[in-house]
Amino acid sequence: MHVERAPAKLTVSLRITGVRADGYHLIDAEMVTLDYGDVLEIGDGDDLEIVGPYAAGVPADDENLVRRALALTGRRASVRLNKQVPAGAGMGGGSADAAAILRWAGCSDPSVAVGLGADVAFCMVGGRARVRGVGEVVEPLPYVSRTFTLLVPPVPVSTPLVYRAWDELGGPAASDGSLNDLEAPALLVAPELGEWRDRLARVSGRRPQLAGSGGTWFVEGEFPGEGRIVARTVRALEVG
Repeated sequence: MHVERAPAKLTVSLRITGVRADGYHLIDAEMVTLDYGDVLEIGDGDDLEIVGPYAAGVPADDENLVRRALALTGRRASVRLNKQVPAGAGMGGGSADAAAILRWAGCSDPSVAVGLGADVAFCMVGGRARVRGVGEVVEPLPYVSRTFTLLVPPVPVSTPLVYRAWDELGGPAASDGSLNDLEAPALLVAPELGEWRDRLARVSGRRPQLAGSGGTWFVEGEFPGEGRIVARTVRALEVG
């Protein structure tokens, strides 16, 4: 049995720089890997079992990114996936799972990774990086040790809906202290996110940022408490 960790990613800043003819949005973002995430136990066989606090509602069929990554690499395995990162939280949980399979399979091809999802290429190597294009251009940056406090609302947010709202709003840039161009459209799609942002602001005394397309809020620093996750950055991951 091989154990592969699938650490969550945090999008520290996100700018939308354009839209391709096929509708995909181009980004310029800084992403970091956290010491918090899912765990995959990989052995002989050909099945997928999903357990953990956020297993409910996660499909275990061939649409799951773990199964898709196995298919793309031509590998078979029995995988027990312990879901610690909720779906729709903007922390790349599913992408990190797929990236873990690619690392286990010895695949380091970013074109394979981006075929699974925009965040998979970064999650495959991790660390700290500037991410551009639709996610396939990953430029490593020097490691910086940082601590973040995360608040994950029970509010799954649809990434396609957030990008659609960004288009409908006319492509707004981040404002009012935000480092994320998708914050305003995410709040339009899921207004209840604002309540959770304000909760974190009250306990930290800082202006929370939205992780990616939502719905996790984060601040830098350590503010432990009920429902909050304190996570630290980690260095790049080994492939193969």
